[in-house]
Amino acid sequence: MLRIYLLVVVLGLVGGAVYGAKYYYDTTQNTISVLRENNAQLEVAVKTASESVNKLQGDIQKMASLNKTLQQDLQKAETYGDELRAKLSKLNLVVEALKDAKVLEGKMNGATANLWRDFMGDTGGDAELALPQWLLESKTRAGNKDSSQSGEDNSTSSSTP
Repeated sequence: MLRIYLLVVVLGLVGGAVYGAKYYYDTTQNTISVLRENNAQLEVAVKTASESVNKLQGDIQKMASLNKTLQQDLQKAETYGDELRAKLSKLNLVVEALKDAKVLEGKMNGATANLWRDFMGDTGGDAELALPQWLLESKTRAGNKDSSQSGEDNSTSSSTP
């Protein structure tokens, strides 16, 4: 009888060891499969992040280039504004208006017509189209001959009293 008890105990210990080994194997395989899935997800996330970083770096270079172009255009515009301020400081429009208002009006309308054509050309409109009605009316009233399509300079020089 002792042998039977001893045999049952030994079989119980061997069975428990086998069950423990199988449990350990199953849980280890389950953990490996979960880690494999997580690794695949992380690889996709890393790929997406690196693509995003590359795109952002390209965008930064493009923005820097556009910013440089805008800065150059701003400097040109400021230079042009300085030139205009210098021209206007040399002009004495009051004296011009008192001397001959019709000539001044014609020059102003001619300059306005040229600016209008520039605006139309810059905004995608047809710069060769007719002038707006309000400018045509003032042109016929003043007898303006300076609003030609040639784009010639219609600026005035100031005369001192």
